[in-house]
Amino acid sequence: MKKGFSHKLNTIKVYRFIGEKSRHIFSPLDLQRYFKVNYDTARKFILRGVNKRLYLKLKRGLYALAETPPSSYLIANRLYEPSYVSFDTALSYHGVIPETIYSMTSATTKATRRFVANGIEYTYQKIRKEAFTGYRAVKYRGETVLLAEPEKALADYLYFVDLKKRNPSYERVNLKKIQKNRLMAYVKLFKRPKMQNLIKNIYA
Repeated sequence: MKKGFSHKLNTIKVYRFIGEKSRHIFSPLDLQRYFKVNYDTARKFILRGVNKRLYLKLKRGLYALAETPPSSYLIANRLYEPSYVSFDTALSYHGVIPETIYSMTSATTKATRRFVANGIEYTYQKIRKEAFTGYRAVKYRGETVLLAEPEKALADYLYFVDLKKRNPSYERVNLKKIQKNRLMAYVKLFKRPKMQNLIKNIYA
């Protein structure tokens, strides 16, 4: 058993697999399929690598190279799916708000969740399925990540302001980065008329 294991799975081959397949984040299932070993063999191999600090555990069943970890944006996409980076994180990325945001906040259609991975907090806020749009795939540090458009990130934020789950902070919004007609279109997806008043306050 050990002989077959070492023949099929070793650190060099796994590093090569990650590089060739651009699997910045991987699971035991990925190794099982690629190296044609059983799931338990792949899982134990990864856990040994975690103990040796070769691999970084993001959450149960999801790992990355410890030496070259993926960006927090890609981790945010993969920790909890479906999701896309939005709210303050995306607003900061687009320059709509001046603050640098160190935690990661995403939109999802699933239940609200929170994770901590590699020392960073990842929060997922539930929105309506009809409003789960307005994001695109962008290149970030050589990785393809799902990120809200500036108008959609603001609409998502205003949705939680309307729900009284966030405090409004209009003075820091750079409206030059926002196309009002696109913002209005995204706000309508939430079907909450009072959000229109929030937009009026922003542009007042």
